[in-house]
Amino acid sequence: MTLILASSSRYRRALLERLQLPFDTQAPDIDEHPRPGEAPLALARRLAREKAARVAADHPGALVIGSDQVAVFDGAPIGKPGSYEAAYQQLSRFAGRTVSFETAVCVTDGRRQALEHVSTECEFLPLTPGQIEHYLRAEQPFDTAGSAKAEALGIALMARMRSDDPTAIIGLPLITVCRLLRDFGLDPLQPAAFQL
Repeated sequence: MTLILASSSRYRRALLERLQLPFDTQAPDIDEHPRPGEAPLALARRLAREKAARVAADHPGALVIGSDQVAVFDGAPIGKPGSYEAAYQQLSRFAGRTVSFETAVCVTDGRRQALEHVSTECEFLPLTPGQIEHYLRAEQPFDTAGSAKAEALGIALMARMRSDDPTAIIGLPLITVCRLLRDFGLDPLQPAAFQL
């Protein structure tokens, strides 16, 4: 059986590599726009499920992991900034406030699927314009929801974080992934028992 990560994200790929399991990646071709009235958590869960299902349909018999993350501020989803200006605006709004990151993960073998999510609350420091400018020049986090790369210098933006899974904030909650993989018969601590 092949293990496939349904993602083109280099961050998710690097996280899954920590488990030292052989896997392939495939970018899922899905529409990631929210539906009218769709809550941020519902969006993350739907997209994780759709990503996994789309790739599983192309690879019968494979075990597929799909994941999605939605940043939430004042009850509304926050996307990837895409530019310096948009990132500056995001971080200026977040200064001294809390942003939630809803990370959903789905594992499927094409016949059954398991779907869970992990919430991470990030309380930002009361940032100055100079701190924001320095961070954006150094990190250029324009492809990251919420403009904060917690796996790098973005951690310095935070006063505190609360989560059941420290890797969820980066985009793939590995504690959850390990639990779901075990449910499908793949234990990362005993990979030889599962034929990849």
